Amino acid sequence: MTTAEPTVETQPFQAEVSELLHLMVHSVYSETDIFLRELISNASDACDKLRYEAIANPALIGDGEATKIRIIPNKKDGTLTIADNGIGMDRQELIDNLGTIARSGTRSFLARMKEAKDGAGLIGQFGVGFYSAFMAADRIVVTSRRAGAQEAWTWSSSGGSGFEIAQAGAEAAPARGTSIALHLKAEAAKYLETFEIERIVRSYSDNIQFPIELVAEEGEARQINSASALWQRPKSELKVEDYVQAYKSIAGAFDEPAMTLHYRAEGRYSYAVLLFAPSTKPFDLFDPERKGKVKLYVRRVFITDDADLLPGYLRFMRGVIDSEDLPLNISREMLQNNPQLVQIRKAVTGRVIGELETLAEKQPENFGNIWDAFGLVIKEGLYEDFERREKLLALSRFTTTSGDKRSLKQYVAELKPNQTEIYFLVGDSIERLKSNPKLESAAARGIEVLLLTDPVDAFWTSATLEFEGKPLKSLSQGDVDFGLIPLLDEHKKEDGKPDVDEAMVIAVIKSHLGDRVSDVRVSQRLTASASCLVAGSHGPDRELERLLARANRGVGTKPILEINLRHPLVASLPQADEAAADLSLLLLEQAQILDGELPDDPTAFASRLNRLIAKGLTKAQP
Repeated sequence: MTTAEPTVETQPFQAEVSELLHLMVHSVYSETDIFLRELISNASDACDKLRYEAIANPALIGDGEATKIRIIPNKKDGTLTIADNGIGMDRQELIDNLGTIARSGTRSFLARMKEAKDGAGLIGQFGVGFYSAFMAADRIVVTSRRAGAQEAWTWSSSGGSGFEIAQAGAEAAPARGTSIALHLKAEAAKYLETFEIERIVRSYSDNIQFPIELVAEEGEARQINSASALWQRPKSELKVEDYVQAYKSIAGAFDEPAMTLHYRAEGRYSYAVLLFAPSTKPFDLFDPERKGKVKLYVRRVFITDDADLLPGYLRFMRGVIDSEDLPLNISREMLQNNPQLVQIRKAVTGRVIGELETLAEKQPENFGNIWDAFGLVIKEGLYEDFERREKLLALSRFTTTSGDKRSLKQYVAELKPNQTEIYFLVGDSIERLKSNPKLESAAARGIEVLLLTDPVDAFWTSATLEFEGKPLKSLSQGDVDFGLIPLLDEHKKEDGKPDVDEAMVIAVIKSHLGDRVSDVRVSQRLTASASCLVAGSHGPDRELERLLARANRGVGTKPILEINLRHPLVASLPQADEAAADLSLLLLEQAQILDGELPDDPTAFASRLNRLIAKGLTKAQP
């Protein structure tokens, strides 16, 4: 009696996977070591999942065999096998995990991969590490049996348009777990050398908590990693290079940490903390899901990396928090409202901010690197975290009319006589803000102004804020009174009341603009320009109004037109007669243009401007 051959089923890859595999198969990236680190990391995750599921179902590891990872080079066959006895996968899990990428932002990742000169770092940061194996292999065979299952399955692919899946024979399948056999390309033969494998493991995977055994052809299996929870060791035992290696292993990163925080908390709750701030920006930092990357352990058992252990504005931090008190069988639902985790989150958040404060004071260059990479994210806390707003304001660095990376502490130390507010202007570019007419009166007094161009700035500045008792005030919103702040010597000639009938000018403009604006008033902001648009004291600032309008969430608030009575265009209005309507509308439209907007009717604007120019030219002719 012969045994029937297993039925082989061929399935296509998801479109994104096909595109990703094409990049991997034809990659020219110099750093191909990434594939081994990623496969070891996946094997470690599988062992972690088994250990976690076995808490509720001990039968899953009924054989009592300790979880481990094995690397098996075979020079004769040209194969490198990475095997684990972790949770394993059933047929559907193989299809879902290896045939699709269930992750938002994949398109953005693929675009960045095509642009990058060396995409190795992107692979680790974006969690598509399995597919990196196609940089070194022209065929991959994955055999897996889920813990507790009778059937085992084999998935195989050559990196083309699809993959094959079939039931695995009992003799070829592990008792539980997953075996990944890489049929290496000729140019990747170096990965069959034991010294090369050991080098990669020491560099990137030494702190994996499970034993990594090298099964060389010439001898017995031997462990090649330390397999220790570095965060549980005393700081006095560790060197800088230990932390760097741990960061690369835990975070799946290639850069070096810009900041390291390692401590143990004792008291009502006991837990160990090892956190890192990267020195380069991860490419999924603005993933809409905004998930953090801090792993939760309980007594060295991995629980989840999705526990929101830090607030969203610190989601760039990487690392581990290991609790001694939480129950091992804590569920995802229990994690959401667990009072211990709430207290741990609060305490660790405070420590991270405190460490950033220390870094800013003692190592400003290192802090500057963190701010360059993550300042935009940290500023989200200015409207999300009321409790720590003052500290986050102190940490924040700004481009101002006086320079770059200025702190509010520096700003307040250099306030002008009688200045009681911190002034800012929000817009879409530094260049446009620097030429904004709303800066004119402030510049004439030497007043420093924060120039804010990140989209998040329009939101956090909408809150009522102050720093060291000084309110933050927008130059695009509400009344501004610089009357008590002296002009610089070169601008003193601009002082004094202009000889213009203010009430008449305002009445003329209002009569022609109607409900296009909510009000017309004399400006305290302008010294040279004729007009500008500002928002009222209540409601959104001008830039926030524009952002909301682009998202179809605008409230349609009419702006206020401010005019400069010293400007010839404004002063001439009472005598303008039939040109008064064109001049009034021109004051509004040029203010819109200076704010980066188009006039409501560009064709009418052009016609109006042409009429006024032609009228001026006619008068100028002898």
